[in-house]
Amino acid sequence: MRKTILKQSQTLHRFAKPSFIEGMARVLDLGSTMRIYNESPSPNQADIDAIRHDWQVVGEDIENSINIYEQRQPTNI
Repeated sequence: MRKTILKQSQTLHRFAKPSFIEGMARVLDLGSTMRIYNESPSPNQADIDAIRHDWQVVGEDIENSINIYEQRQPTNI
C-alpha cells in the first residue's frame, strides 16, 4: 500500500478562522462590528505576504517530494 502525505491546505491563511464562540457571537452581531480579518498595513504588503507564503508552500511540497523520492531509492549504489 502506498502512503500519501496528507496536509491541510495552507492557501486560506488570509481568511478569518473564528472559534465556535466567535461564530455564535457573529450571529448576534447585527451591525457587523466583528468583521475583522487578517489585515495588512497596505495592499502591497498583503500581496508580498501572500506571495511569500505561496512560495513557502511550494518549497515544502518540493521538500516532501524529494523525501518521498529518496525513500523509494535502493540503498546500495
